[in-house]
This record gives sequence, C-alpha cells and structure tokens, in this order.
Amino acid sequence: MPLSRRPPALLAALALLSAVTACTNAAVGDPVGAPEEPQTSTSTKKTPQAAPPRNKIRLTLENGRQSAGTVLAGSGDAPYNYAPAVMVDKGRIRAWWCSQLSAAPPGGDDILYSDGPSVGGPFSTAIPVFSGSGGSFDAMHTCDPSLVKVGDKYFMYYTGAARDNHANGSSVGVASSFDGITWTRENGGQSIVAPAGDNIRENTYGAGQQSAVYVDGWVYLMFTDTTGLASHQNGAGQYVLRSRDPLFTKGVEALGQQGFKPVTSNNQPRTRSVVEAFSADWMWIEAVSSFAIAHETDDGTTVTFWNKDFTRHPFEPVLIPGVWEEGPGLVRTPEGHAPVDLKDPCGRVALDVLRGTFEGPAGPTNISHFGLDAVGMKGCTTGPEAHVLNGYAVPSPERTLDVVIGGNVMRFERRSVAEKFARGVLSTRPLGVDSLKLAVTVPAGAPAVANPQGEVGLLLDDKLWVVTAEVAALNSSKVTPVSAEQWTRYQRLPDLARR
Repeated sequence: MPLSRRPPALLAALALLSAVTACTNAAVGDPVGAPEEPQTSTSTKKTPQAAPPRNKIRLTLENGRQSAGTVLAGSGDAPYNYAPAVMVDKGRIRAWWCSQLSAAPPGGDDILYSDGPSVGGPFSTAIPVFSGSGGSFDAMHTCDPSLVKVGDKYFMYYTGAARDNHANGSSVGVASSFDGITWTRENGGQSIVAPAGDNIRENTYGAGQQSAVYVDGWVYLMFTDTTGLASHQNGAGQYVLRSRDPLFTKGVEALGQQGFKPVTSNNQPRTRSVVEAFSADWMWIEAVSSFAIAHETDDGTTVTFWNKDFTRHPFEPVLIPGVWEEGPGLVRTPEGHAPVDLKDPCGRVALDVLRGTFEGPAGPTNISHFGLDAVGMKGCTTGPEAHVLNGYAVPSPERTLDVVIGGNVMRFERRSVAEKFARGVLSTRPLGVDSLKLAVTVPAGAPAVANPQGEVGLLLDDKLWVVTAEVAALNSSKVTPVSAEQWTRYQRLPDLARR
C-alpha cells in the first residue's frame, strides 16, 4: 500500500522529508566510515597491489533520457499504477506493479504484470498475477512487488494488508514462481516481516515497500518500517535484513550500527536506517561492490551508494531529475544487479527507473521512464569485482589476450581467436583480473579433433574445448578426425564460447 495514499498530514511530512534528503544522505545510525579489509587474492601469482577504498567519488552524469509519456498502465478499470519492479530477463523488460482491477477479487490492491522489448516499451496488455488472499495478513491488499531469481525460481516480496483502515497493519510476505506469472504463497501464507513496534508514530503504515537483491548467496531485503526505532519522525526509514534462506525463516541477520548481526526474530528493534526515505528500490553494482539505493527527493530520484559492509559511501549521490509521485523501480537483472555496460563494464553504470508521475483521483499513476549513465566508477579492482568482465578480453602480461570466463582466465596466443567469441575487448587490464586464476592457455596451433558429425574441439591440457571450425582455422589448428567413442571419452572444458 502506498504512503502517498495516506492522509494529507503525511503527504506534507513526505514533502518535508524530500527537502531533507535532498541535502543529506545521512540516516539515523550512520556509522563513521571504517577501514575496509583488503580482498584476498586467489591468484597463484604474486598478490596485486590493492586499490584504495572508494570514498565519495564524484561521478560524471551522461546520456540523460526519459520517455515521451506513460510506458506502463493498467488495463480495464485500473485507477492507479505505481511501485514497479523492473527486470531485464532473457532479452525482455519485465515489469510488475501495484494497481487495482475489479476483475481480480477481492477488492483491493493487485499486482499486475506486463513485458516489452525495451524499457520504453511498447509493453503488453497488463494482466493481474497476484491479489489478496481473502484471509491472513494480506486478505485485501497485495502491493509493492520486488523480485529476485534464485536458481530457477523467482521470489516476489510484497506488502500485504488485511483491510483499508489498519493500525500499523502492513507487513511483508513472499511468494514463489517458476515463470513470474503463476505464484504460490510461501511461509504458510503468513508474513515474514512485521512492524517492530519500537516507536508508534502518527504515521500508521507499518512495514512494507520492500526491495530485494541477491548477492553472494544472500538475499538482502530493504524495507520501510514506520515503527522502527531509527525512522524519521514522519516514519521514513529503510532497514535491511539478510538471509541465505529466501523465505527468511532461518539464519536471518539484521543491519545495525555494528554491521550485520544474527537475530532471533524478523521484527527485533530496528536500530539503523540506511536512508531516510519511503518506497525505495535498490540494486547491487558488481563492478564496484556497492549497493545503489534509489529514493525520491524534491527534484527527482536520488541514488545513494553504500559499500557492501555499509561502512562507507563510495560515491557521492546522483540525481535522476524529473517529475514523480511514487517510488521508483530500478531496471535490474533477475538477481537484482545492475546491468553490465557493454562498452565500459568497469567504469559506467546505467541508472534507469520507472516511476509514477501523476497523482490521479485514486492514487499515483502514469508510470514513465527516466534515466542516465553514471561514469567514472573506477571498478573491477578486486577479483570478485572482475567477475563482471565475464566474456571480456583484456591485455595479458605476456602480450596476448586474457578472456575472463566464470571467474577464471583463459589466455590466448592468437588475438583473432579471443576476439571471435569475446563480447568485447578492453584496451587496458583492470587490476582485479590479476586476482583471477589462469585456468588454461590456448596456444596457436593447438591440436584439434572432429567427430563424425563434424563437431570440432581444441585439445587443451588433454581436455576438449568444443569450438567452431572457424575458431580452429583462426588458431591454425590441424583438425584430426576421431571416432564418436573417442570424442565422448575426452574430459570437457566448459562451453567457453557461449556468451
């Protein structure tokens, strides 16, 4: 349920909050930046020199963009549209958002779905995919979707409420799906995060407006709790829980002033807010090991950055300008990560949001696209950050080309072979590549074999790397026919040519 549909007094408080957060990104419980521990190298060679921690780097903003008008709208009698979750998934832009359709009982907020070829559309006709349960905490309202994909399953975190007039009755639920369309409620249909009740304020929204990202096996869940101890006096505040269990039924840790600590329940006192905001969204930028939190301020969407441990702001905040009426939805990967820039994967990130732009009679609507590129991030300085270079070729120390594959490096003697299947070639070698393991070398003229069906593979350290005949020719590799039985006996290298 949206805070913008609350009484006028809260709207005035929200306007005040916007003025405050436009000037500062400090939140209650902000720690003093602590030194970061250097990353441990996994290379068998000498340890590369560590780059200094990023601290409030000023980014350059380029390529500002926005749609000519509305890109997402409910079908039929949908009176409002807001709080989108936006995903780049298998070449399509998929979107889920909050609306209400009389064709989707019970009467209350529903979650709609649509997809299209680009963030500017055109999007398919919206369909309802999730509605109130008729019972439990989400009997009437389901809203504010946020999705991550773990393995082959999507998890949708949503705000649920049993009725319109409730006292701190909004809570967070979770559902799962294999296609993002047909959903099954998890946790027995009960909420996974309820209001903490640390401080009962005039704003009686409760807990919700959640956003999830999946990083290194952890689901990080950020959410509003107007009863949280560290919330602003008007209820604004964003709290973070994390768990390796997407249902948050075990192994839950809460972010406090001393970092993440295990908790025995999901609504223990909330002592630290990462940004004073309502209805925020976030994503993980792998190239710089940083979270980017998108939240609304006076002049548009402000993006606030945190390092992984929430001890430092690696970059100064940036603003995506333009009109807004309800919280933004960042364009993210299925895991909630920033899409990789194909030309500058270490230094540039696209910040694109969909957000409601018009306050209609029933609530925010007219979801439009706004975005820009942030440049100068100085990324890929550690091994984990260099994983974002998967499929990219970079200069090697031996005047050859290295291609990053699955967190390792393949070294090619022939540049033409590396370029054939690399998604791009960088002119400089990022520092983090030195921390990756050299898995295999591809010398010019390496022997090749072909099976009776015409499939070709290079033999590298007695392992078969299946390639095309063109790659074998570029590598000047002599191809020897082998039997089907011999072909199947070779130990395989991964399908490294697959982009």
